[in-house]
Amino acid sequence: MSEREVRLWPEFVKALKQEVVPALGCTEPISLALASALATRHLGKTPERIDAQVSANLMKNGMGVTVPGTGTVGLPIAAAVGALGGDPDAKLEVLKSLTVQQVAEGKRMLADGRVKLGVAAVPNILYAEACVRSGDDYVRVAIADAHTNVVLIERNGETLLKRDAADAKPVETYELGDATARDVYDFAMRAPLEMIAFIHDAAVLNSALADEGMSGKYGLHIGATLQRQIEAGLLSEGLLSRILTRTTAASDARMGGATLPAMSNSGSGNQGIAATMPVVVVAEHAKADREALTRALALSHLIAVYIHTRLPKLSALCAVTTASMGAAAGMAQLLNGGYPAVSMAISSMIGDLAGMICDGASNSCAMKVSTSAGSGYKAVLMALDGTRVTGNEGIVANDVDVSIANLGQLATQGMAQTDTQILQIMMHKQKP
Repeated sequence: MSEREVRLWPEFVKALKQEVVPALGCTEPISLALASALATRHLGKTPERIDAQVSANLMKNGMGVTVPGTGTVGLPIAAAVGALGGDPDAKLEVLKSLTVQQVAEGKRMLADGRVKLGVAAVPNILYAEACVRSGDDYVRVAIADAHTNVVLIERNGETLLKRDAADAKPVETYELGDATARDVYDFAMRAPLEMIAFIHDAAVLNSALADEGMSGKYGLHIGATLQRQIEAGLLSEGLLSRILTRTTAASDARMGGATLPAMSNSGSGNQGIAATMPVVVVAEHAKADREALTRALALSHLIAVYIHTRLPKLSALCAVTTASMGAAAGMAQLLNGGYPAVSMAISSMIGDLAGMICDGASNSCAMKVSTSAGSGYKAVLMALDGTRVTGNEGIVANDVDVSIANLGQLATQGMAQTDTQILQIMMHKQKP
């Protein structure tokens, strides 16, 4: 191993282990549910009412998504059932043990007006605060900057824990520093298999979600609809249609409240699905063995993380697009394109998808997952034919890492006002 590999490879493993983890439900409402669950633990009794506050970005991402096991949309139900039945030790799977009775009690809290929600005046892009109350007792818990990053616990005016968000981040933090897309590729292809074997769990979890979504019971049931149109002769059966149906079905189930965990990426279940399912489907088509699939998944998920480190944690840019750039890398590798096809496909996708907005987590996210998966496969086919969006076009550069940096600048600097405008539109829409 070179000195560079000795330095970077442990960081890549830490990045995968920290950013690719199971999560039950959309991670923004789940973050508030976790705050509620932890607050209730410290309260020591069943809360009578809840006051919750979240950042503007978290409000945007939590307004329209179904909370698993509840059949109900939005942040208030997440706060309620988190307080009544959440397991704070389960982190992003905090709601995995909800009972029917706890859900019913949570809905009663909402109906009685005992859950209040507002936008917090905080600088943090990601912020969730729950204050649970019973009589004169209260406990306030705040999470900031990462979905499980607890920065404050306060009980009846006594501070039990307070720390800066940076200090509260996981001990096993990682630093990608001067890593490049080529470094990521070399790691995924050459690292000892036992070093990355854990990533195969992404295929297991997200394939189960896809199977559940194909039942047609969730969200906009896009995956099931596409399958019906194949059977009706309105859509051709083939690798592209299988990529679209399986990937979208997993997102349908995820956003529609299925009580199955997703393997997430960079704090998002949809990003984890987008980075996983196209790779799984292409691996099945190519009859790839377990090692080939594992390496392609490691490449996909780590490229997705690598790109996401150039973006804000939450922004106006739909990060399913960048996760799908990881999937394009994995698909290109499985189809024997090697690194040239990987870099070409990512550059073409930046030329294709840059600017797709995130207007909050909702059932329609599955449509963006479908669009991004299709773009990824199209970019791979172009790359296998030696074609790509060139450095003469738009924000795309000749070098893939410069293209990624340009995309990061667009999301970080260019789309800040877009994010504000999206939330204003969402908050002032007339309800049907």
